[in-house]
Amino acid sequence: MPKARGVAGAQGGLAGALNAALKDHGGVWFGWSGQESEDRTGNMDLQRTDGVTTATIDLSTRDVGEYYNGYANSTLWPLFHYRIDLARFEQKTGEGYERVNDRFAESVMPLVEEDDLVWVHDYHLIPLGERLRSRGIKNRIGFFLHTPWPPTRLLTSLPYHERLVRTLLAYDLVGFQTEEWLSSFVHYCETELGADVYHDTGQITFEDRTVIARAYPIGIDWDHFQSQGDTEEARAAEQLFLSSTRDRAGMIGVDRLDYSKGLPERIDGIGRFFDQHPDRTRDLVFIQIAPPSREDVESYQQIRELLEQKTGQINGARSEVDRVPIRYVNRGYSHAELYGFFRAAKIGVVTPLRDGMNLVAKEYVAAQNPEDPGVLILSDFAGAARQLDCGGEGALLVNPHSPDVMASAIAKALDMPLEERKSRYQAMIATVRDDNVQAWTAKFCGDLAAG
Repeated sequence: MPKARGVAGAQGGLAGALNAALKDHGGVWFGWSGQESEDRTGNMDLQRTDGVTTATIDLSTRDVGEYYNGYANSTLWPLFHYRIDLARFEQKTGEGYERVNDRFAESVMPLVEEDDLVWVHDYHLIPLGERLRSRGIKNRIGFFLHTPWPPTRLLTSLPYHERLVRTLLAYDLVGFQTEEWLSSFVHYCETELGADVYHDTGQITFEDRTVIARAYPIGIDWDHFQSQGDTEEARAAEQLFLSSTRDRAGMIGVDRLDYSKGLPERIDGIGRFFDQHPDRTRDLVFIQIAPPSREDVESYQQIRELLEQKTGQINGARSEVDRVPIRYVNRGYSHAELYGFFRAAKIGVVTPLRDGMNLVAKEYVAAQNPEDPGVLILSDFAGAARQLDCGGEGALLVNPHSPDVMASAIAKALDMPLEERKSRYQAMIATVRDDNVQAWTAKFCGDLAAG
């Protein structure tokens, strides 16, 4: 397979996926360093770690404000997660988004060799393929979107929406997390652009150019994650979790502090459970790990304040001298520590209001003890729901908007017999193990190379 030139727009689960891909196939990972400076320096930092070469550039303070905090995370992110009420449409940030993508194209051009595959990732970099084409790049270029793609009627609320979608058609292959997001994209191309769509092959033809669009559900790096369970760090985290929950069942949620994750709604559901079963504060403790993110964006400051308020209200009403029903932790942990926490937790709660995939759900399943597995409560609106539902025999799917549905699922998970827990675990573990990040990479890159 030709070497890959990965161009990444974000960190987190995406970073882990690309790191695993480049370890297997070689190549260069290019993107923003995460650092900002008052002025553009044009300097590129090249480093090689664990067999992966990274090439990063800093952005100016203006670029970060307009491109990253502005258009990417205050316009596209909320819109793509169906939160049009939070989306800000400003011409200045849109111009910044295009300007930075132009700069990325200029910077990455010297790194691209003739036989390379170029793989662009996520909503931060949608126009990059078109910018590379305009500079004469003839390589096969693919794009993968890690977020949902909104329905046509939502997307058309975006000023210059056609201009954005046209840039996607400059790629040779466009990938989405689920068939639902793929269908939304295809519907837009048919109804708004009048493109010719061939559903059996995934081909979309528009203005004498053909692009292939398909769904590629991403998975975890199974071998790496399993190796974390063998570390002293993971074992210590497991024991810490068990000792701190004492005789109560531990229920865990691990999410970035983001309004798409449904954290206030989750707390409402847990509050409803304790309202319905006040005696069960002695049976269950919920631990929410929520590292802060995008703290310069106002909507993220508001979600943090709301979450702290709701948590405080429930704890104020339900706590005893020696017990607190909800623990809210506003910091991050290592992969090994999370493995230990997941293994110790009797219930995992992953209930986003809308999510591209949500690999935390798969990591929770992967960390379970096959002889005494926990129960996964999963939002029907997570991308992982289609894989982990297993015909109703896997995760407990819920509507996160309904406190009563959430409360009912918590009660069911808490009281679930061992044999049913084992059965549900067995139904989920095969897809978590086999549909891993290596399989995802091989499938996408294979299709991109094949044409």
